[in-house]
Amino acid sequence: MQISLILAHPDKNSFNHAIAETALKILQRNGHDVRFHDLCAEGFDPYLPREEFPKEARLPAIIESHCREIAQADGIIVVHPNWWGQPPAVLKGWVDRIIRPGVAYEFVGEDGGEGVPRGLLKARAALVFNTGNTEAQREIETFGDPLESIWKDCIFGLCGVTNFYRRLFGIVITSTGQQRKAWLEEVAQTVDCYFPES
Repeated sequence: MQISLILAHPDKNSFNHAIAETALKILQRNGHDVRFHDLCAEGFDPYLPREEFPKEARLPAIIESHCREIAQADGIIVVHPNWWGQPPAVLKGWVDRIIRPGVAYEFVGEDGGEGVPRGLLKARAALVFNTGNTEAQREIETFGDPLESIWKDCIFGLCGVTNFYRRLFGIVITSTGQQRKAWLEEVAQTVDCYFPES
């Protein structure tokens, strides 16, 4: 299977990087073709210019490459921290530029963009691993867990990927080495479950 693994965290020593490295190791062990992108290390430009709005827009080569990869992906894994209840700007920009009409969704019939689009992504499953420093119950009760809605409903559900799993790890800032080890074992087990040996 071809799997897209997207990481958005600027610190190479972050727990997000450890999560992504664990996922990558399991995917490679299981024989999958992994397209891994560390967006910050790659210097991905999150700015969506007006010229890229149209479905038939001529795209820069790097954007075209990302679009091709996500359209062909049999599975998608996204790793990022919870910053103000949202993904980091680099990842939001990646979504803006890559999860685009004609690649991830389309409007059918006479729908000019005002209705509900039809999803085009062929991925069998999408996993999102988040880190945070807010207690899980407070995240749900006080903030409504916006990342769950963003990824499950607004992005993957809309683009046709209904087999969705998300896990928030926290509180990271006060976590122990033993906790992090257990969390990484959980990541490995989850990735192995969703994307077993091919």
